[in-house]
Amino acid sequence: MTDRAVPAPLGAWQYVQNVLYYLHVALATLVIGLIGLPQMRHGRAGANRVATRWIGYMIWAAKLHLGLTCEIRGTPPTGDCIIAAKHQSFWDILVIAHAVPRRAFIMKREVMRVPVMGWYAWKVGCIPIDRGKGRDAMGVMSTEVKRRMADDGVGQLIIYPEGTRTLPGQRKPYKHGVASLRAGTGLPVVPVAVNAGMFWPRSGWGIRRGRAVVEFLPAITADQPQAGLMKQLESRIETASDRLMAEAGLPVPASTDGTDDAARP
Repeated sequence: MTDRAVPAPLGAWQYVQNVLYYLHVALATLVIGLIGLPQMRHGRAGANRVATRWIGYMIWAAKLHLGLTCEIRGTPPTGDCIIAAKHQSFWDILVIAHAVPRRAFIMKREVMRVPVMGWYAWKVGCIPIDRGKGRDAMGVMSTEVKRRMADDGVGQLIIYPEGTRTLPGQRKPYKHGVASLRAGTGLPVVPVAVNAGMFWPRSGWGIRRGRAVVEFLPAITADQPQAGLMKQLESRIETASDRLMAEAGLPVPASTDGTDDAARP
């Protein structure tokens, strides 16, 4: 298997492998999730052990079926922090979550209701958000983060500033959730750049062989000014992500209009 930095061409067999991968991980999710249920008695630590095993298995299965691997650059954080990441596909979710020891996501409330996966999401400390409630949802989220910090710590809280997956070369406006959380908690913010969408499309089909990159950038620490945080964060993430995507064969200026007509791998 060639571990290449540029996505490999797609062929019919790769689509077959896409199907086999999803069938494999669906079964593995059920088996690992059910076998791991006794670990729930050990609270968040037990649920995290099962989550680490499950995520690692999914990453291994991607290498087996899809020929897809990932290079981690920079130093993943181990203490309480906010991870603000570029989000292009399910692959960057898996890789970032596997790289940190106490992962927790800000996620849509509906995901928490999914059998097996939703149970563990609750237990590892993921925080549900009702997007329909706007500012009220942000207040609830901030309150919950502070409560967990006072309890056993929030861990590495993963949030996507753009609020959704984007195509390679596409940018969407950064929302202010990261700034609000940082202002209320004083947690450091760790920016993360990715080029995952060059290999694993937003739709989840047509996954290509190769080596994606997830890069943990230097933290914006609590002693740095709050003013201009989002501009600084966006500049760091987008500049580094553009560089990674250029390495993977997309040397084009990033779109700023939020359209979906950016170049695809």
